Amino acid sequence: MDLILQAWGGGFYLLNKIFFAFAEGSNEQNKRKLRIAGWAVYLLGLPAWVIILIGKHDWMAAAIEAGGAPAMLFGLINAYRGELAPSRRFDRIISFFTYSFLALGISYSLYDYGGLTSLSQLLEIGVVIGFLVGSYLLAKKNSKGWLFFMLMNISTGSLMLLQDKYLLAGQQLVSLCFVMYGFSVVLRSRRADSSKN
Repeated sequence: MDLILQAWGGGFYLLNKIFFAFAEGSNEQNKRKLRIAGWAVYLLGLPAWVIILIGKHDWMAAAIEAGGAPAMLFGLINAYRGELAPSRRFDRIISFFTYSFLALGISYSLYDYGGLTSLSQLLEIGVVIGFLVGSYLLAKKNSKGWLFFMLMNISTGSLMLLQDKYLLAGQQLVSLCFVMYGFSVVLRSRRADSSKN
C-alpha cells in the first residue's frame, strides 16, 4: 500500500510541476490549458500525500497540504477563468482555512514531539514555507513562486529520504529539475522582454 500511495501522490505532484514548467514557455491558450491541468493534478495527488505525511507524524506538512486545498482550488479557478485575483471574500476564506490548518499542524507537532526537537520538524518548516508561499504566488501568476517551490522540493525530498520514502525522494528531485526549468524560462522571457524595450 505504501508504494501505491507514493506512486499516486508523487506521480500527480510531478505532473503538476511538468505542466507548470511547460506553461511558462507556451502561448496564452496553451499556457491556460497547462495551468488548468497542473492545478487539477495537484488536487488529485493531495489525498495520497496527506495519508503518507500523517502516517509519519509529519503534522505540519500534512496540515499545510490539507489546508492548502483551497489555495489549489483558487489556482484552478483562476486558470479556468483566466483571472489574476479572487474576490476579497474568497481570498479571506482561503487564508483563514490555510492558516487555521497550519496553526493546528504546528501545535499538534509541538505537542506530539514535545517541542521543536527533530530534524524532520525543521524540514517540515521548509515544506510549509515553500508550499504556502509558492502555491499562493503561482496562483496569482507571480513567478517568484518558483523559488519557494524549490525550497519545498528540497525540504520534502530530504524529509522523504530521511523517512525511507525513496520513491517520493526521487520524485522530488525530478520535480526540482522541472521547477528550475520553469523558473529559467521565466527569467529568459523577462530578459527578452527587457531587451525589446
